[in-house]
Amino acid sequence: MTRVKLAWTKDADKTVALPAYATEGAAGADIRANLPPDTREGLTIEPGMQVAVPTGLRMEIPGGYEVQIRPRSGLARKHFLTILNAPATIDSDYRGEVLVLLFNAGKEPVRIAHGDRIAQIVVAEAPQADFVISDVLEGTARGDGGFGSTGQS
Repeated sequence: MTRVKLAWTKDADKTVALPAYATEGAAGADIRANLPPDTREGLTIEPGMQVAVPTGLRMEIPGGYEVQIRPRSGLARKHFLTILNAPATIDSDYRGEVLVLLFNAGKEPVRIAHGDRIAQIVVAEAPQADFVISDVLEGTARGDGGFGSTGQS
């Protein structure tokens, strides 16, 4: 099991639950809104708007790994709430607060309460590559066929 160290931000509410897996087989751990003291009554995301929602957490991710932030399926299905840059990546050398960039793709305002589960985080291996220029690339059956070229829907 990979260990990710967490630290609270200065104004974090330390009673908000830490990221946790909802079931034994869950790949993603739920992460919660940890709103600043002046907005702990909650915030509203209007249709078509994005909000960077604080989690009150900073992370120490081991080298060779990343933490991906992904939408929660229930929020997407019920409220059309998603993560604008999904999956977002938190790099192993970042030590600032984890923010979740929520986007309301629906037609109704969505209310986020302090402590609500707002996203899932997935810890994933992230090896670095050695990029080199070559005059020749190995061929494949697909070749240079791009967008929609496989004929699959």
